Amino acid sequence: MYDVVIVGGGPAGLSAALVLGRCQRRVLLCDNGHPRNEASEAMHGYLSRDGINPLEFIRIARGELAPYETVEVRDVTVLDARCENARFLTTLETGETVESRKLLIATGVRDKVPDVEGIAELYGHSVFHCPYCDGWEIRNQPIAIYGRGERGYGLALELTAWSRDLALITDGPCELDDQQRKRLQGLNIAIREERVQRLEGENGILERIVFAGGPPLPRRAMFFTTGQYQQSELAVNLGCQFNDKGTVRTGRYESTHLLGLFVCGDASRAVQWVVVAASEGAEAAFAINTDLIKEDLATYD
Repeated sequence: MYDVVIVGGGPAGLSAALVLGRCQRRVLLCDNGHPRNEASEAMHGYLSRDGINPLEFIRIARGELAPYETVEVRDVTVLDARCENARFLTTLETGETVESRKLLIATGVRDKVPDVEGIAELYGHSVFHCPYCDGWEIRNQPIAIYGRGERGYGLALELTAWSRDLALITDGPCELDDQQRKRLQGLNIAIREERVQRLEGENGILERIVFAGGPPLPRRAMFFTTGQYQQSELAVNLGCQFNDKGTVRTGRYESTHLLGLFVCGDASRAVQWVVVAASEGAEAAFAINTDLIKEDLATYD
């Protein structure tokens, strides 16, 4: 019997494991080794770790868990989890089923990368999804925004903080109303609605966007907003509610509708930064340990 099983070993899960380890809780942390930012060269905005490689960050964080003997880390995929008699039964890919008093899902999300020729070689180097994470490195350079409707429009406005040489690439009808078009035109943000044929570049650096019709567009970088999805189906299977962005609706300290189930990190919030994910993991750990203390003390009443 574990006190807590944590599914997901990114910043949120690792942060929770650290706090719970310091509370002498028996923890099992399961991770499949594929974080959302694995394609990135560096992560940013994390005090004292700005610019570190994401995988190196995880290596350091795992090392900091080593002194806490009650924390076990396993490189394994979790296949399923269910709640029975106020206990959680978690099934691993090895066929094992482990039991815990609490369950913390910190599996995060995956981005729907556009299906465009040439993007795989550029993703994480000059094609990104988050300007707060990667905007500074390509500041004041020609940038493309890939997206339609409200999403594309919103990201185009947001990126004006990093560059004024912007173009909205919609890869088909832009799905903007006249007022939105007018505002983008007033900001000198071009709108290209032609179908995108491919992205061209060398050594991971975008050089131009080639369309099925019309002239190519020279660009140094591209940000896309085409949606995301849960990296794991655990929250769905456990009956969690989701918001419009596709992340889990959580309450105070990352609690959910199901007593003892917590969800933190990118899987639960709209502000999807590494530093925020780590903070949510710590908050969830605080709430979990508080609940466990109450349960333990109740046995003495």
